Amino acid sequence: MNKECVEIICGSGRGKTTMALGKSIRACAHGSSVVIVQFLKGRETGELNYLSNLNLDIKLFSFEKSNQYYEELDEQERAEQKGNIINGLCFARKVAATRECNLLVLDEVLGVLDYGIVQPEDVIQIITKAREEGVYLILTGRSVHPELREYVDSVTIVETEDLEGK
Repeated sequence: MNKECVEIICGSGRGKTTMALGKSIRACAHGSSVVIVQFLKGRETGELNYLSNLNLDIKLFSFEKSNQYYEELDEQERAEQKGNIINGLCFARKVAATRECNLLVLDEVLGVLDYGIVQPEDVIQIITKAREEGVYLILTGRSVHPELREYVDSVTIVETEDLEGK
């Protein structure tokens, strides 16, 4: 893996987290350590349930306390979750700055931008720090904020085609 790479996996299709997880497992197989910070997931995701059973150097963190998705929360619960999400971003910034891993995955961080919970500058700070420290960074979510494009090396767009009507 190129140590100074920032990659976005986005789109309306399913499998963005799974793709990032596959890249994480591959990185571990090559001796890298991985930290995954999840945002906006609410419920546990199936592809991560088995991680604890594997003997890999992958650490998973989620700072949200609700079992519901962010869009399902009422105003008070969203305010509480916003604080948790900001704590998660601060943690991610610290991980990048201290090189606690070779690969840092910020799962659904693009959704945090979509909801306006944080500003693009907050994510750009993490990108910049990761580049400075040689940490490979993967960001996932549905859409790429235009301000991020100049800071990333590649964008993979995942789409799902419904073939039921064929």
